[in-house]
Amino acid sequence: NVVTIPTNCPVQRLSVPDKVFLNADDKWGEIVNTLRTLHEQQRPVLVGTRSVAESEHLDSLLTAAGLPHQVLNARQDQEEAQIIAQAGQPGRITVATNMAGRGTDIRLAPGVAGAGGLYVLATSRHEARRIDRQLSGRGGRQGDTGSFQTIMSLEDDLVKEYFGDVMMRIVNRWGKSGTPLPLWLRRPIVGIAQSAAERHHSRIRRELLKLDDNLGDMLAFSGRTE
Repeated sequence: NVVTIPTNCPVQRLSVPDKVFLNADDKWGEIVNTLRTLHEQQRPVLVGTRSVAESEHLDSLLTAAGLPHQVLNARQDQEEAQIIAQAGQPGRITVATNMAGRGTDIRLAPGVAGAGGLYVLATSRHEARRIDRQLSGRGGRQGDTGSFQTIMSLEDDLVKEYFGDVMMRIVNRWGKSGTPLPLWLRRPIVGIAQSAAERHHSRIRRELLKLDDNLGDMLAFSGRTE
């Protein structure tokens, strides 16, 4: 049996509709525009990227756009806690990789909660929905206000790996450059890709467990297995 444990405080986190673009250039352009708008509204933003390379690419785009920001990836391990702890200040833009900053609470500065709280922006969906939920959970903690949104493209690794070029050519007939895909099209694409990725990794884990059990049986004659 499964028992649902209620949260300590009522959740006020707002889920903003995702945006899916045909190509990566449109995606990054929309991300920069969104960050500029949020910065003008004095809302703190935590941007989650899948890799150090993506965080550094966004770093160069924000620098060119004149938007002040902090980058948190594997290259700033000594300043990690300090950078992420300041991510709740008004107008602060913090770009972080998935693993960066975990275990450090993001506390909102006075007045930030009334402006909408921390805005968590993901630059792509991950192969497991669990990781998406972990990222979105960085905002709106302990009853605070907050928002979460994903801005991605069909050129992201997740979509390309599980759909391939044939599917991309089909989708290109329905999409338009510079415009997000309609809801009826983007939802099944992202959902099917994530489901395929989760099944693939689940199969790998089952095979590894089976291999470990077989190895244990083969070596049982030598005594108690470790």
